Amino acid sequence: MIAPPNASRGYTSYNVSTPEPHSIAALPRPRPPKEFRTSASFLLKRMGFRLKERSLQAYESTGLSPYHHGVLALLDEEPVETQAMIADALGYDRSHLVGVLDDLEARELIERRRDPADRRRHLVTLTPAGKDAVTRLRAVAKQLDDEFFEPLSAEERHELFVLLSRLARHHDPRFEE
Repeated sequence: MIAPPNASRGYTSYNVSTPEPHSIAALPRPRPPKEFRTSASFLLKRMGFRLKERSLQAYESTGLSPYHHGVLALLDEEPVETQAMIADALGYDRSHLVGVLDDLEARELIERRRDPADRRRHLVTLTPAGKDAVTRLRAVAKQLDDEFFEPLSAEERHELFVLLSRLARHHDPRFEE
């Protein structure tokens, strides 16, 4: 405790020491404004950011990324695609996709060859190693989903999926059935 300069004149002393640990816990935690905490679009955006952070961390151990997973999963469903079709289907910037494809090709997970019908285009196919990789990446994605959505029951997860699917179909024609 430190006494103020004029303590001898009857002034009350005051404490300038560090607060006790139990009083620190009582301090209010910083929070977004109520306007944002009650906004579905803000919460969806915030959870999207959080899920993206977690997914990048989860995929890190594989040496691949969610972008790689997207390409491999698409090629697993559609065995031969052009680079442009891959970019359009996944919503990737075409110049960014080239780097992703270069990386996948260097790892021998995909193969690119000229389209015999149009030499300006490249056809992209999944290799057997790519098929194995997409299987491993699906397991990472499943674990990520299980951990992120853990607070929700199976019924709530399904309901969230149905609602998000409806929004996706409304706002992005790639999700139309």
